[in-house]
Amino acid sequence: MSLPDWWPSWAGETCVIVASGPSAKTVPLELGRGKARFIAINTSWKLAPWADILFACDHSWWKQYQGCPEFPGLKLTTDHRASREFPGVRHVNCRKPEDRLILRPLNTIGWGSNSGFQCLNLAVQFQCAKIILVGFDMRIDKGLHWHGRHPGDMSNPSSRNIGRWRRAVDNAAGVIKDTGTRVINCSPDSALKAYPKMTFEDALAA
Repeated sequence: MSLPDWWPSWAGETCVIVASGPSAKTVPLELGRGKARFIAINTSWKLAPWADILFACDHSWWKQYQGCPEFPGLKLTTDHRASREFPGVRHVNCRKPEDRLILRPLNTIGWGSNSGFQCLNLAVQFQCAKIILVGFDMRIDKGLHWHGRHPGDMSNPSSRNIGRWRRAVDNAAGVIKDTGTRVINCSPDSALKAYPKMTFEDALAA
């Protein structure tokens, strides 16, 4: 299967994935500008408007923001409706409801029930040497998102689904390690256990 023309070439580079956990707002993301690739998830693109990619797996997010026309970079989703409805939103194949990280074929990723897992799967497929996780708090006792609740009919984290998210991301660690890619967790309040934690500054330099 041939890759789409938008598929990036990030082999050997560092990728910062900016999720929506409350801790994301405290991370000095500007320090990574020009030093790393950035994937922003949902509304977290506002924390890194220079991001290379904006990713949102849910049609409801794209509908709420009408395809986010103000974001200038590559826009990706695993939702067929979103890619059909909003110009410029590209589709990534996803094996729903699998929570397994997928290495092959490229442009086919696991579900994990959340955009953070899906972006992690993409960054591994992009052959990044190092992946830095920001806002991967994977808990709700300190807040739902850095920006508060999603509006409208958009889903928000619950104690039930956050557990599944956490398991999916942690369980991917062994597969990722075998690829040679390093994953560093820069979410200081994160409930994830499988990845070393560092400050953002130290992770960039590591």
